[in-house]
This record gives sequence, structure tokens and C-alpha cells, in this order.
Amino acid sequence: MEEIIFEIISNGGNAKSLAYEAIEASEKGDYEKAEELLVEANEFLKKAHKVQTSIITDEVNGNHITVSVLFVHAQDHLMTAMEVRDLANILIRQNKRLNELEKKLS
Repeated sequence: MEEIIFEIISNGGNAKSLAYEAIEASEKGDYEKAEELLVEANEFLKKAHKVQTSIITDEVNGNHITVSVLFVHAQDHLMTAMEVRDLANILIRQNKRLNELEKKLS
């Protein structure tokens, strides 16, 4: 079970890091790179979500798991990564708008 938990943590962490990199790329005006990074972040989130779904499916089928602090941490890590990805999308859109406004003003 610990291997499964660390898979969620690892994939979630990778996704979160990529989302932050995407925000940074958009701040520099590199929106193509930002989009590529978000696509990659989404792939890591899919992997983590797939593992999470298999655990939930097992639970529904009567294969109960022991909920440990590490498991709760993994769930929290995944949820936070998903939220950072969503916020990255918003910030990137805002950076595009800001960049367009700055161009019009100069």
C-alpha cells in the first residue's frame, strides 16, 4: 500500500511543480511553453487519479484499506496539485490579458 501511496504523492508533486513552471513561463510571455507544461501536468494528474480511483474501487468492492496519515497526506497532496493546476489556468489567462493590455499601451 505504501508504494501506491507514494505513487499518488509523486505524480501529484510532479503535476504541481509543472503547473508552477507553467505560471512562470506565462509571466515571461511564453504561452506555448506554459501550455506544454500544463499538458504534462495533466498527464501526471491522470496517473495519480487512476491510482486513487483504483483504491476507491477496491473499497467499494469490499477490500477495505487502513487509512494512515500517509494516505491522508497523499490525498491532500493530489487535491492541492489539482487546485494549483486550476489556478495556473486562471493565472495564465490573466497574464495573457495583461500582456495584451501592456502592448496596447506602449
